Amino acid sequence: MRIVVAPDKFKGSVTAHEAASQLAAGIRDARPDAHVDVLPVADGGEGTLDAALGAGFERHELRVTGPVGAPVTAAWARRGEEAVVEMALASGLAALPHTDGRPVLAARTATSRGTGELVAAALDAGCTRVLLGVGGSASTDGGAGMLAALGVRLLDARGRDLPDGGAALADLATVDVAGLHPALARTEFVLAADVDNPLTGPRGAAAVFGPQKGASPEDVDVLDAALATFRDRLAETLGDAALRTATAPGAGAAGGVGYAALAVLGATLRPGIDVVLDLVDLDSAVAGADLLVTGEGSLDEQSLGGKTPLGVLRVGQRHGVPVVAVCGRTTLDPETLRTTGFSAVHELRALAPDADTSMREAPRLLREVGHRLVWD
Repeated sequence: MRIVVAPDKFKGSVTAHEAASQLAAGIRDARPDAHVDVLPVADGGEGTLDAALGAGFERHELRVTGPVGAPVTAAWARRGEEAVVEMALASGLAALPHTDGRPVLAARTATSRGTGELVAAALDAGCTRVLLGVGGSASTDGGAGMLAALGVRLLDARGRDLPDGGAALADLATVDVAGLHPALARTEFVLAADVDNPLTGPRGAAAVFGPQKGASPEDVDVLDAALATFRDRLAETLGDAALRTATAPGAGAAGGVGYAALAVLGATLRPGIDVVLDLVDLDSAVAGADLLVTGEGSLDEQSLGGKTPLGVLRVGQRHGVPVVAVCGRTTLDPETLRTTGFSAVHELRALAPDADTSMREAPRLLREVGHRLVWD
């Protein structure tokens, strides 16, 4: 029996690698003769770098500017001339200072500069293709910080460099791209994102995602207006294409980093799960397998919109391999679960007395589920 185990993280409990390892251990407990391929995956957000490392990329650590200016240790990954940059590691909510286990949000001032520093490191190393995963961001700066780290100067009316953060863009008078990193011209960028929001407006980066980053209604108004100023000043430098790109699907991703990637870096937008599944070459692993196991912390309506379990399911269906989903919990009703196409769905919460226990003891429960998958 050959089984491929390809879950995402169970947020708040275990990483994708830990989930895959525990499921695989349970399978081997029950069937020592089984051949188990472990391929942790992600949807383009948190965990994307780990998926790349599992696929043979090499990790490169770097001290970069964190989301509120203090340095943080982040990493990017390389295989040949291809690089993977995970924004969450340098400029994400997890990289913010924490108090009592909670991030100290900084809606107006958080920056994407550290992400740009990771990209610059990849360019300096000679990479000519960069996969940019942008989930889990802490900033709403339109990608201005990322561009600044790549050589763009953002100047006020007196010719002074603006401070970092989305709110500061309200004072932007000039965008100077003369110092852009020279390697950008020969580098292909892929933007791994799952949102189709524009940069500004009622569906824009500030209005939709700002509150998750601590933005009050007043902050949302300030940030949205500042992003509009950024768009207009960038269009004065780059032309009307920068205006059109602001309304393109994905421009509002990661507080507008999507906009900077599309308008300045010439990135191509792809669903995050598709990028990662190509990265780990899940198709090749699944061909000829007897069973494919995937999962994530919560199997819900968002999952059906293109998150990891559905992306993995599509691969299994292409190869005629049954796919089992494992989750911490599911909010989908039995009829919806029947129509998804999974051959079975296993919920950790059903094996624990309460939700807290299922999260705290997720490693043990995942191993138990792995055992049941092949013992039953």
